[in-house]
Amino acid sequence: MKKLVLILVVALSFLGCEKSSEGVITEVSREEMDLIMELEKVQLIDVRTAEEFDLGHIINAQNIDISSETFDADIESLDKEQPVVLYCRSGNRSAKCAQKMKAAGFKKIYDLTEGFSKWEHAKFNTVNN
Repeated sequence: MKKLVLILVVALSFLGCEKSSEGVITEVSREEMDLIMELEKVQLIDVRTAEEFDLGHIINAQNIDISSETFDADIESLDKEQPVVLYCRSGNRSAKCAQKMKAAGFKKIYDLTEGFSKWEHAKFNTVNN
C-alpha cells in the first residue's frame, strides 16, 4: 500500500512539473469560447486564408494564415503569456495551429472545436465584408 501511494505521489509530481513548463491546449465549444472572450483578455486568431477571412470572421479576430510562409514569424509577434483563442472553418487547421503554438511556447491556448462555420451558424458576433 505504501509503495502504491509513493508511486502516485511521484507520478503526480512529474505531471505537475510538466504542466507548469508547457502550454495547455483546451478545446472549447462556441458557447465556452464566447464566455472566455468575455472573461479574459485574449488574442483571437483566425488561422484561415485571407480570402476566407474576408468573407466573414469573428469580430476583433486577427488573421494569421497557418499555411502562410510567414506563419512562424507572425505568431512570434504575439504575447506567449496572454491566452490565445484559435479558430478556422471546421476545427482542423486550428488544432494543428494549437500544437505549433504550444511547441513555440504559448502558455494558454483555446481551440474552437467546431470552427467558424458553427459560430456563424449560431449568429454570434461576426463581420461579413
